[in-house]
Order: sequence, then structure tokens, then C-alpha cells
Amino acid sequence: MSNKFVRFIHRFCDFVLIVAVCASVYFYPQWYKKQWHSIQGMYVVYQGDKLLKKGEFQKAIDKYHEALEIYPEHYGAWFNLGNLYVAYEDFYSATEAYARAITLNPDFVLARMNYGIISTEKLGNFDSAIEQYDKILEIRKKPAYIFFILGNMKSYKKNIGLTYYNRGVAYHGKYMYSDNSQENKQIFLLKAIESFKKALEIMPNDYDSMYNLALDYQMNGDYNLSGISYCKAIAIDPMNYESHYNLALLLNHLKYYKEALIEIHRANSLLNAQNSNSVQTNYIFDVMSLFMRESLKANSHSRYLVDNKENSPEWNSPLYATKSSVNADEYELEMYEKFKVCAGKNIFRDEEVLDGDEGEEYSEYSHISPKVKGDKG
Repeated sequence: MSNKFVRFIHRFCDFVLIVAVCASVYFYPQWYKKQWHSIQGMYVVYQGDKLLKKGEFQKAIDKYHEALEIYPEHYGAWFNLGNLYVAYEDFYSATEAYARAITLNPDFVLARMNYGIISTEKLGNFDSAIEQYDKILEIRKKPAYIFFILGNMKSYKKNIGLTYYNRGVAYHGKYMYSDNSQENKQIFLLKAIESFKKALEIMPNDYDSMYNLALDYQMNGDYNLSGISYCKAIAIDPMNYESHYNLALLLNHLKYYKEALIEIHRANSLLNAQNSNSVQTNYIFDVMSLFMRESLKANSHSRYLVDNKENSPEWNSPLYATKSSVNADEYELEMYEKFKVCAGKNIFRDEEVLDGDEGEEYSEYSHISPKVKGDKG
């Protein structure tokens, strides 16, 4: 085959290609226009991303709006816009932006997670949040999705755990604020318990999941399971006052006054060590005073424990002295080691100690709200 003929074939192919491109532009102008807009839009989104990294939020919002006017199908821009609206506490606009991102990319897990968290925490729209969490769990069961994340299985499992956790928080909120009958509300509480248990199957050492499980058991009247769960939460994070505080309420309700006073005093010590505001510390002190008054009304054994607290190893510990009287590091370490063993640890091993208490409405002091955590990547 001569070189002349080869050159002819190459030129002919080039000519056919040019004609084909021109014909496609003529017959499908909208498609080419859309591709051009997408290129322009992605460039403006890139500019917005740079502004976002610099912390110039309002300029980033303006850029994202500019980009979305050119190319409204950019779901990443909608997602970032939603995050910026959250920063400005414009939560309705944030959920609208997340919803647009989800419509464009139904498998966008981060957008669904953020939508659910804002719906629960800021808008009280628990049904919408639960819908998003259920969708996330469906998405992450897809074989294609699992194949995609096989290289990062640890993160994958953690995020499933977080989804169950946040679903539990949403059901807890629905139980607390729903106008449904008590029978129907009880279903929401049981679903919250189920969700926290599933979260703990994946994240067994997660304090927030364990704490909220204990709280919901407590509200459901399952005092033994509640006490066991509080003790586990305390073992995970001894320096968090909430579990000590709510366990103290539970123990006082069950008339274990010595243990209740130990736990409420620990909660008070932790708040003081954290330099918490006076409203919190005064409230804890008032509850502690109430416990003491209630215990004084009980039998002589209980009165002995209160009146002679200065002779108790627990109360006589350096943990209850002023922090300046001991080395700061030793103080923290000793406090950590002592506080991680809850005062009622042995009580909740025996179901019989709770006979007759099942189903009673729990104390008005049990009011601490559950926490919400976001997706970690």
C-alpha cells in the first residue's frame, strides 16, 4: 500500500469525522450547549470551593449560586451550599439545598445524613430524618456500593453505626414531641432502643450510643437494663457528667441512697472541674440536696450513710478535696480510675431488686437530650 493512498485514507477519515461532528452539532445543539454550561459551571464551582477553604463563606455562596444558574445539575455545589446555610443557621434553606443534591444524586449519603441531622436537631421534622436514615441503610446494602468501599471497610461500618445512632435520636425526639397516643409513642421509644442497640453492635465502645440507650431504657421503665447501660457508659467515658447524673436519679428512685449520693456528687465534681456555668452547677447542687433530704427520711442505715459521709472512703477521697491540694495529673488519673466504676454496678446484676418498679413513670429530672453525630467521611 502506497504512502499516497494511506494519506488519502487518513484525510478522508478526518473529513468524515468533521462532517459527523458538524452534523451532530446541527441536529443536537442543546446537548452541546449543556456540555458547555457544565464546563463553565464546574469552573465556577471550583472558584467557590477555593473561597470556602479560605473561610470566605458569603463569597463562596455567591459563587455557588452563580455556578448553579449556569449548571443547576451540580449536586456537589448544592451540598456545599447546604453546609454554608447551616453555618449561617438558615436551616430551611439548608434542607432545600440538601434535597436538591439528593434529587440529582439519590445515593449521596452525606447529603442524606446532613439532611437528617438538621431535620432532627433544628427543625423537629423527625419523620423526614428517619426517612433519610432508612434510605442510607438501603443504599449501603447495594452490592455496587459495597464493592466501591471495600478498601475502606472500617469507615463503612462506622458510618452505618452512626446512621443507626442518628435514627435512634430521631425516634427519641419523635417519642418526646409526638402528639400520638401513649401506646403509639411507646413504639417510637422501642424503635429508638432498637436503633441504639444496632449502633452498639457496630460501635460497642461508643459513649453516646450507650448513654442514649440507657436513657431510653430508663424512660421505658426498664430500670435494670438502664442501670447496666449507664454503668457501661461510665466505663467508656468516666469524665462525662451526664451518665453519673442520670444514674444518680435512677438509684435515688430505687431508694439506693448511698450510691445515688456518690453518683450525684461525682456529677457535681465533674461540672465544677469543667468550669461549667453556675446554672448547671446550682441545679446539680439542688438535686443533691434533695437526695440528702429524701435519704434522711429513710431508715436509720440510710441516715447513717448521709450523716457520716466524712468517714466514707468515697467521700474522704482527695477527689473531693480542692484540686490544688494534689498534683493536677494525679488528680485527673485518680478521678478517672475511681469514676469509671459506677456506684451501682453490683445492684443491676439482679433482676429481683427491681420487682414492682416496672412500668412506673420515671422522675421529672430525667431530661437530658440525646446527642447527634454526623457522618465521618
